[in-house]
Amino acid sequence: MQAKIPVSVITGFLGSGKTTLLSKLLRHPGMNRVAVIINEFGEQSIDHDLVQTSSEQMMVLDNGCLCCRVRGDLQETLVDLWMKRRSGETIDFNRVVIETTGLADPAPVIHTMITDTSVCNSYTLDAIITLVDAVNGAQQLDTLEEPVKQAAVADRLVLTKTDIAEPAAVEALEARLRELNPHAPIMRCVMGELDPAFLVDVGVRNLRASAQAIEKWLGSQSFQPVTGAGTAVPAIGGAKPPLPRGQHSSGVDSFCLYYDQPFSWKTFSIAMEVLTSLRGPDLLRVKGLVDIAGERGPVVVQGVQHLFHPPVTLDAWPSEDHRTRLVFITRNIPRPMIENLLGAIFATAASAGESSAAAGT
Repeated sequence: MQAKIPVSVITGFLGSGKTTLLSKLLRHPGMNRVAVIINEFGEQSIDHDLVQTSSEQMMVLDNGCLCCRVRGDLQETLVDLWMKRRSGETIDFNRVVIETTGLADPAPVIHTMITDTSVCNSYTLDAIITLVDAVNGAQQLDTLEEPVKQAAVADRLVLTKTDIAEPAAVEALEARLRELNPHAPIMRCVMGELDPAFLVDVGVRNLRASAQAIEKWLGSQSFQPVTGAGTAVPAIGGAKPPLPRGQHSSGVDSFCLYYDQPFSWKTFSIAMEVLTSLRGPDLLRVKGLVDIAGERGPVVVQGVQHLFHPPVTLDAWPSEDHRTRLVFITRNIPRPMIENLLGAIFATAASAGESSAAAGT
């Protein structure tokens, strides 16, 4: 995984400032080996003209939205980039940044990164970065589905136009985003000025990643801790108690489930397969560290809707806490439904194991 090229996806609704941010990022000295894919929608492609970079760094997809028919084009573009890098026809890039249209659903892009072997053999998804307009963001979250999903699946949230928005409105929007997606850090950004360190090396690509990096990726510290098997609810602002789900949350919930006992990989896989078969489209994001019997370290799992990345076993646990912890971001799925379903499957598997052991004796 370390040898694969990390891919960052910059998304956000129309007018959120994606092109401005990308243009500023590419001027940073540490971002001079980045290949850029810009997805534009419409008869006239203009966004790529606003990004100052060399022609061998830039590729434009302008025949549709990434969440629709351009998925095949994205696959072809990434493979083409890789081949040109090997042959020296393009820069020796060490990262790819994809800027989606404001209308794009990020999930199909993630699906391409997970399922297409010609892509995932060479690339690995590092982060979904979602920009939210501080002036219009609250209204967009109230009335449109795309901005809600873009914010819910994000690994990083960037709040733009905070210099021209009312301070009270900015604070309220930040609180709402934390409720919608507690594990994603939020950074304010004015005119695209942002430290690239906030946006890169977000995912767990290194099996020897530091404990701090692993916990930061998981984001389970964003939820109130619990003891024993059960759930943890979002902790808004750290020490404060969680706020009730807002009336404009569009049915999106975030929570974390903890389990004390290790699982067999077969049992855990069956549980995820049942869950995704029943409610896959509404599982916006799932990620976690799973205690699998016989493994020294945890197994990293992460998925979007009905598709999961290939599991990765870490060399060691990031802390003394070896409990399984699964972070869910769901849409219109009550937390007790997932809790009860997984609990029933795990309990059935445990009983079957005990029966088999008894029969063996």
